[in-house]
Amino acid sequence: MATSKEPIRLRRRLTPSGKESLYLDIYIDGKRSYEYLKLYLIPEHSREDKEKNRQTLQLAEAVRSKRVVDLQNKRFGFMKGFATDTNLFDYTEMLIERRYSLESLGNWGNWRSYLVHLKIYCPNTSTTLGDVTPEFVQGFKDYLEFKAECQTNTKAKPGERRKLSQNAKCGYFNKMRCTMNTAFKEGLIPKNPINGISAIKEGDPERVYLTIEEVRKLAATECKYPALKRAYLFSCLTGLRLSDIKKLRWSEIREEGGFTRIVFRQKKTKEQEYLDISPEASRLLGERKDPETLVFSDFLYDVYMRHELRAWCLRAGIPKSPTFHSGRHTFAVMMLDLDADIYTVQKLLGHAEIKTTEIYAKILDRKKQAAVLKIPDIGLSK
Repeated sequence: MATSKEPIRLRRRLTPSGKESLYLDIYIDGKRSYEYLKLYLIPEHSREDKEKNRQTLQLAEAVRSKRVVDLQNKRFGFMKGFATDTNLFDYTEMLIERRYSLESLGNWGNWRSYLVHLKIYCPNTSTTLGDVTPEFVQGFKDYLEFKAECQTNTKAKPGERRKLSQNAKCGYFNKMRCTMNTAFKEGLIPKNPINGISAIKEGDPERVYLTIEEVRKLAATECKYPALKRAYLFSCLTGLRLSDIKKLRWSEIREEGGFTRIVFRQKKTKEQEYLDISPEASRLLGERKDPETLVFSDFLYDVYMRHELRAWCLRAGIPKSPTFHSGRHTFAVMMLDLDADIYTVQKLLGHAEIKTTEIYAKILDRKKQAAVLKIPDIGLSK
């Protein structure tokens, strides 16, 4: 972190491509800002790579030294221009790089999709943070709500275009909100253009889940990929997310008080969790191996497995189109169907807010079912 003795520091950050992006971390008068140099260090596999990196670092250090001289001579003009003249797309790329190792690949991919739509809305690649006015923000919101189309649409017929889902619109607009909030907090812009503009409301999509009987049918039906069958049924019986199943190690599996317990940190929320699982779920773990070995080491969820999950359901006589996350939905609904109280289900799922768990109570509302059964017979022939 930059200090008063060294207010401008050269820093680097790993990018998804394996390169290291160089930028200046500037801390003056209690305010932090960044200058992105568009200079990158490459992995060193030869003398030529090392020499190229040496020259790149030399150039970056020269830029840093010039900024220090400007600061010492009290020429702060570059700071003002730097703040508002920071390229919007370069800044967004930096935010995406920051999230690469901190978030799930799914959410990181959503950030990249947001950037794609931002460039469609504003094709001018020289757009700066200063150009982002309330009118710009409102225009992007209108674009998402009325014009934006899916860029990758596997469900569409040839030549067909599909509008964004409500949750996709909401998510992309929230990423613009996050971008401008961060720029404002870092002192890059004097005013936050997002203020006063309402968010796009989140949608309420159908949550596909399986009944207990359908889970039994799946268990009794052959699956083309045994690793998929084991992992998906494990999700149905534990509620674990795909991301947590993929990273689960034997060191996190413990035997305590007659129960098999999983002690892990959720990848999505970073919260520490303690999850007791059923004997049947425990059997799906297989034979214990070395502590650092992945429990589901043979499981790689790709496009082939996504297609097989649906084909497997059809072979089992289940006319649904589940995703892997449907296993988590299945567990939640199953727990409520077995009379587990909603607060217990909240803890089992690791939800921070009870309102998230209440979504499943809405799916399985026995009071509604009981009310419908009270409707009297109106004399229709049977």
